Amino acid sequence: MARHSQLYRQGMQEMRHHLGEKADNLIAKIESISEEFAKVNVEFPYGELYTRDILDNRVRELCTVAALTVQGFSSPQLKLHIEAALNCGVSREEIVEIITQMIAYAGFPAATNALLAAKEVFDETSKAEAQKTEAQD
Repeated sequence: MARHSQLYRQGMQEMRHHLGEKADNLIAKIESISEEFAKVNVEFPYGELYTRDILDNRVRELCTVAALTVQGFSSPQLKLHIEAALNCGVSREEIVEIITQMIAYAGFPAATNALLAAKEVFDETSKAEAQKTEAQD
């Protein structure tokens, strides 16, 4: 899309705050298949919902992690939002606690899958942080 609306630009800015550079890569992949799908993916959740000022980004990401945990079939999106939650200041302990609470609503299989997804993200994050520290030394 050559020309983007103000809502799209606002949504991309918010998305980058949550996902970092992964935001641009994700939208580019989606856009290569469907420009309209990419536009809606940016404008609706990130341009309209995530920019509202009633909930802070930590709470929004915790809600998203809980919702994706309960769905039980959204592992790639769950991992993305676990990483986004960490980027927004949510602790690993809080993420694990939210997933644990979802046992009551999603059952053990969905919560276990979410917990294993969280472990993958935590491991990747730890590895990236170690590499960054190593590079600075």
